[in-house]
Formats: sequence, structure tokens, C-alpha cells
Amino acid sequence: MARLTDLETFVAIVESGSLTEAARRLGRSLQSVSRSLNAVEADVGAKLIHRTTRQLTPSEAGTGFYNRIKLAVAEINEATQDVSNSRSEPSGVLRIGAPVLFGPDYLVPIIRDYQALYPRVEVDLQLADTFVDLPISGLDLVVRIAHLPDSSLQSRQLGALRLVVFGAPSYFARHGRPQHPKELSGHNCLVRSVDAQPGKWAFMIDGRPKTIAVNGSFRANTTKAVYAAVTAGMGLACSPLWQIRDLVADGALELILEDYEVKPVPIHALWQENRMAPAKIRKFIDLLSAKLKLRGL
Repeated sequence: MARLTDLETFVAIVESGSLTEAARRLGRSLQSVSRSLNAVEADVGAKLIHRTTRQLTPSEAGTGFYNRIKLAVAEINEATQDVSNSRSEPSGVLRIGAPVLFGPDYLVPIIRDYQALYPRVEVDLQLADTFVDLPISGLDLVVRIAHLPDSSLQSRQLGALRLVVFGAPSYFARHGRPQHPKELSGHNCLVRSVDAQPGKWAFMIDGRPKTIAVNGSFRANTTKAVYAAVTAGMGLACSPLWQIRDLVADGALELILEDYEVKPVPIHALWQENRMAPAKIRKFIDLLSAKLKLRGL
């Protein structure tokens, strides 16, 4: 049976299309990469790579062999890394990105617990409501509250968050409660001016997602300002429930139109495409997932 190193080399050759590039990728000499390829071909008794002066291409047997072993090789490497990570204490700087409101209330207490477990890790928390480009941001991971587009990033869903419509008791006392999303046209709806679609609220109506246009006499560029206006009885707003959970629990705000809520919005941790993430990232994500589940996310 071919050694794991030789099989890794064969996978790298197929994916790079070049002995030279495979050697660079693996940090080995060209001669050792060539020897590994010869060893694999001798072991399976078939020509796996067609060599020309310009390129290398897998044979039919080579393509089939590659498709069968690439995931197994990756799984073995990941299992090895898991054991190594479990034996080494995380250290260094962990750079985390998260939404502005989510960070202080949810992440900071978890970071406190994380650093109590792993005191050799320093945490750099960067808060922003805009989507950062993780590969060029310098961040190790980001927490993102949204449906994710297709991406090469690795992700782990941490929970799902309700999107709700709400208002203050004083507003409802003066203007009544809308019983259907279509009645929002007769109400003062407050929005964030920096949202992707300000004035567009999503609902499930007759089993289908539908967007309702809303408008009102006040808008602001920060979430905190909108919530202050709603709490003061100036109008209605729409946001994730986690942002106003305490105000609802205190009776300062009340939820409406709950039968028309869209499916909860997922919350994910995202990190670079390298499957073998450092221990400091993996252990933080594990703790983050466990703590958020305890909080009902």
C-alpha cells in the first residue's frame, strides 16, 4: 500500500497539473515528488499520469483513483490535525469580526469565558454592520447574521434568529394594532436608512414570502436611534428579535404580526477555506456554538 505522503503528492500533482507546482505546494524537492508519483504508480500497477513536455494530465485510471482517494486523504489529515490541536493549548491573537449590537451583548461574555480557558490567546474584536471581505480583512473569523451566498469560506451555523415587527404600548393605544401586513400602509413605520432595502419588510403571506413597502415620518442611520424612536411611541419597526429581547421582556415593546414572520435568519461563523483551522479558531467556534444554544439562538 502506498504511503500517505505519496498519496498526498499524487493528489497535489493532479490538482496543480505540474510536478514543479506540486513540489512548491508541498514544500518538497522536485525529485522527491517525482519519486512519490513513481511509487504510487508502481503500487497500483497502472499509469496514473500522462507526461508531456508542457503539462501533466491524469489518465482515465488516474482520474478515477484521484476521485476515490482525495477525500480520504483530506479526512486523514484533518483527523491528525484534530489530535494535534487537542494536545496543544491555543495561543496568539484571535481576530474576530461581528455586527455592532451583537458583539457587546453576546460575544464579549463568551470571549471572557474563552480567555479564562485559554489565557494565552489575545482577542481583537472588530465590530461593523457591513459585510467584510474575510480573505483581505486580516480577521480569523466573522460572525454573520444572514442567508449566506455561495462562497469558498468554511461556515458553521450557530443558530437562527427571528425577524419581528414591534411597537410600544403607547403607540398601539393611539393607533391600534395592525392585524395583517397590508395594514402597515396606514401606520408610521420607522427604518434604518443604511439598510440594503430600507422601507421593504419581508413576511410570509399565504405560505409564500412577500415584501411589503412601508414608510414613515422618521428614519435614522443607526439601529439604536430607530429603537429609541419606537420605544418613545413614534412608530413601528422590524428587526431581529435578539436586538430587542430585553425591551420586550420589560414590556417596553410588544411584538405584532407574529403569524406572518419569515423563516428565522441563520447566524454563522465563517473562516478561511483551509479545513485545518488553528486550534484557537476551532475551540472558540465550539464554545460560541454551545453558549449561543444556551441563550436560545
